[in-house]
Formats: sequence, C-alpha cells, structure tokens
Amino acid sequence: MLYRPLGRTGMTVSEIGFGCASWWGQARFDEREAVRLVHAALDGGVTFFDTGAAYSGGEAEPRLGRALRGRDLGRVVVATKAGTYHDGRRIVRDFRPEAIEASVERSLGRLGLDTLPLLQLHGPAVAELDEELRGRLARLKQRGLIRALGANSFDPTVIEHLIGLPEFDVVMVDYNVLRPERAPLIAEAAAAGKGVLAGMALAMGHANRQVFRLRAPRDVWYVLRALKNHRADIGKGARFGFLSQLDGMTASQAALAYVLSDPNVSSAVIGTTRMAHLTENLEASGLELPAATRARIEEAQRFGIGR
Repeated sequence: MLYRPLGRTGMTVSEIGFGCASWWGQARFDEREAVRLVHAALDGGVTFFDTGAAYSGGEAEPRLGRALRGRDLGRVVVATKAGTYHDGRRIVRDFRPEAIEASVERSLGRLGLDTLPLLQLHGPAVAELDEELRGRLARLKQRGLIRALGANSFDPTVIEHLIGLPEFDVVMVDYNVLRPERAPLIAEAAAAGKGVLAGMALAMGHANRQVFRLRAPRDVWYVLRALKNHRADIGKGARFGFLSQLDGMTASQAALAYVLSDPNVSSAVIGTTRMAHLTENLEASGLELPAATRARIEEAQRFGIGR
C-alpha cells in the first residue's frame, strides 16, 4: 500500500480508503463479516476509513467503532460526517451549530475515539456554511474534539466555495472515470492546500456493469438503489465495458488506477462487502494505468460530452 499526504493536515492516508456505508453497515449484513473486512483492510495497509452518522440507517458508524476496537489506530484516520443523521425512519438534515456539535459528541462515543481525525460536513449548502457555524467548528478544533475539518459535496459550486474557506482542510468529491470534469476543481483545491478525497471512485460499479451481477440479496439492493438514484450513470457506464477485457488488471483496478493517476487525490475511497473484491482493490495501489488504456478511457469520456 502506498500513502499520500492529506493536504496540509499533517496526516498521511493510504491511497485506497475503505468506505463504511451502504450494505456494509446494514443490520442484514453479518457483522462478523463486516468486521472481518475492516480487519483485512487494516492488515492490507489501509489507514483511511470513511463513514457517517446517517449511513446504513445510522448503523454504520457504531459498527465501525466496534470493528476498530482493540486495534492499533496510531496511523489510522477515521472520518465521519455531520449535518445529516437517521432518526429511525429517514435521513434528516440539520446544520445548526448546536446540532453539529451534538453530532460530533455522539460520533466520538459510537466510534470509541477521544478525537475525530476528520469531521466532514455531509452535503452542506453554501448558505449553511455561515460565520456562526464556522466559528463553532473552529471551537471544536480548539477543544481537541476534531483534528481536521472537511466537507463532502458533489456540487461543484459548494466545493468552489469551500476552497476559499480557511477553516476547511479537506474536500470530498465524486471523481471517477465517469466524472473527468472534476479534475480542474481537484487541482484548484490541492493548490489551496486542501486534501482531496475521491468518493465514488469505482463509479458505484457502473463502469464495468458490476452493479448488475446478481449473486446475493445485497446485489438486488444495490441494483434498486442504482435504478432509483443513478440512472444517468448506468448509461454512461455502458461506454466503459472494455475495462472488463484488459490484460494485467481488472476493471476495478483500472478504474482506481485512473483516479490515483491524479497526484492531487489523497485517497480513493471504495466500499465492498466481499473479501475477494477488497483484495482486488487493495492490489490496485501503485498500479500504473497503461497509456493505451488511458487513451480508450479518454475517448469514451469525450463520446459522452453533451449526451
């Protein structure tokens, strides 16, 4: 596993991070297997784990805390999110300063930590990033409850705004073979000293139709989510079928190599519920994307402009 600096935070992270969300955090997914995946990631050199208070019906964050219990976390950067939470029935947004502080305190307890290495606001609007909230977040840093502050947003306007806010150390954007237009924004963030996390680094399996390979009930869940929330990406992903026919690397490894070929990316975050898939992804660290493969990816990306 190779490692990269997380902007100017002073922290270093594995270039492949483990996302603890979705089916991984669901009560329906055997917790012993979920924990085994986290331990295998740790043993494979992963030092960045990403979760959130709202993920998996509110179950992902405490599950990650249980999975990390008793492990050496000296090099591990745990990131969680505030601004959204699950009330037992649905996801609720609340960016009031007092709500963010309460979320931080709950997350510390669920994760079993004294300090959150990275707190990310989960999908904030520009108007919500006001002086009062930023002041409260600065005080949380001063109290030692959080070490670094970031935000997760797939809205370029929000990311542009965050880049200009000195309180924020990290941004998380959706960057993958289907989103090449994010590269200039990533470069701008890195130039401002921000760490950049690539969320959806595998394009949720759309780039190689992985999401439609039905082998277990969890696969049906992912397909239904894709059809509900990501129909446009399903169409885009069809142009990248050649990634499943490469010599020397799998489609997932090629997708990760594409993201990590950008030196401004600190970590490409992936999620999985299968050990073989985790092993495959970890082996992508340090892989160089062949020039011919990059050329085919760029051709497929150009074909999609305006479509």
